[in-house]
Amino acid sequence: MITIKRINASDIAQQNAFFRNMEARSGETNQRVTEAVTEIIRTVKEGGDAAVQKYTLQFDGSLPQYDEVPRDVINDAMTEADPAFVDAMLNAIENVRDFHQRQVQEGFIHAMPNGVILGQRIRGLSRVGLYVPGGTAAYPSSVIMNAVPAKIAGVKEIIMVTPPCKDGKPNPDILTAAGLCGVDRVFLSGGAQAIAALAYGTEKIPKVDKIVGPGNIYVATAKKLLYGIVDIDMIAGPSEILVMADETADPKYIAADLMSQAEHDVLASSILVTTSAELADKVEAEINRQAAYLSRKEIMEKSLNEYGAVLLCDSREEAVALANRIAPEHLEVLMENPIELLGALDNAGSVFLGPYASEPLGDYYAGPNHVLPTSGTARFFSPLGVQSFTKRSSYTYYTKEALKAAKDDIILIANREGLTAHANAIAVRFEDE
Repeated sequence: MITIKRINASDIAQQNAFFRNMEARSGETNQRVTEAVTEIIRTVKEGGDAAVQKYTLQFDGSLPQYDEVPRDVINDAMTEADPAFVDAMLNAIENVRDFHQRQVQEGFIHAMPNGVILGQRIRGLSRVGLYVPGGTAAYPSSVIMNAVPAKIAGVKEIIMVTPPCKDGKPNPDILTAAGLCGVDRVFLSGGAQAIAALAYGTEKIPKVDKIVGPGNIYVATAKKLLYGIVDIDMIAGPSEILVMADETADPKYIAADLMSQAEHDVLASSILVTTSAELADKVEAEINRQAAYLSRKEIMEKSLNEYGAVLLCDSREEAVALANRIAPEHLEVLMENPIELLGALDNAGSVFLGPYASEPLGDYYAGPNHVLPTSGTARFFSPLGVQSFTKRSSYTYYTKEALKAAKDDIILIANREGLTAHANAIAVRFEDE
């Protein structure tokens, strides 16, 4: 039986207890995991491919069929794939490409009348590493969401690492997605050792500039520890959804959408913020009815019982304020005239408006990226996008006359900061005058 806790949003004590529980769910760094991953990183940095193979044997029990997947194996996976699956993937890729092409930014040059030239260059990263979970947790949609914007950004080479299946072979759906998205090279390696290999490079796996893609706690911890050696997309926590709903919403839809996140993980959080207690009752009944025929019922039940919640509000404005405070990864608005509320919803990874913009639409197909900030970090982080795979450089050109006009100000500021060599670097250019 799934019973979702009810919280009166006007009761400050209940509200504070809810937020404390949410913060505890996000969790502190697991010291045991951190120590284990730190040792893996050190060993791979020093030992290269031999260390990667050692950990693969230790954790998986056997080595994969090959280290790097041959190009003909990738091509065979696409040829042998279910045509309907390929068509669905191609349609999704086109939607994601169309959305992300609109994010492309161009550099600029600003030539001023006094001869000064200022500007900015934007270009894609040279090489990006994409981690894709394998085995039973294989998500070809993650390949699309990471590889497509990287290609649009102008990334020169995408290196994928993915764990092999139990038979030592690559997951065919992952290979199909990799081929369709233009991934350049695929290596059969998983876990923290694969992240370390991408960060430092080995004899076989190239060193990359940035690592993106989802993974378990060991993968996430490795990315966190290696940030600075390489760039990373984000430090992602458990998945979450918040549904804002009023009496006009269909409880059947709400229940289904809450469970679509709850099935990810026992730590996933599914929250309903509503102005209708009657709707909340109907949603809970629908959850129990629908859960009975869904395959991941046990995971959903634990997730909803532990981290599910119904927050009862007095008004739409109170619901908006709560949504902004929670800053969810996914935010659905199932209220009358939902687009009217969009301008007030400032903190969310991705917003889904109306009864037919169900969150899985965003996971697989609509076009916006499904790599989103979690655990309240939507207050200051943004979804993965084309900008995530670019770097910017500014440039400056000054004539002697332009620098002469500015030199007194620069020298004054430098001397006030006690940086006399800075001041001298400007003054020395005018010593002969």
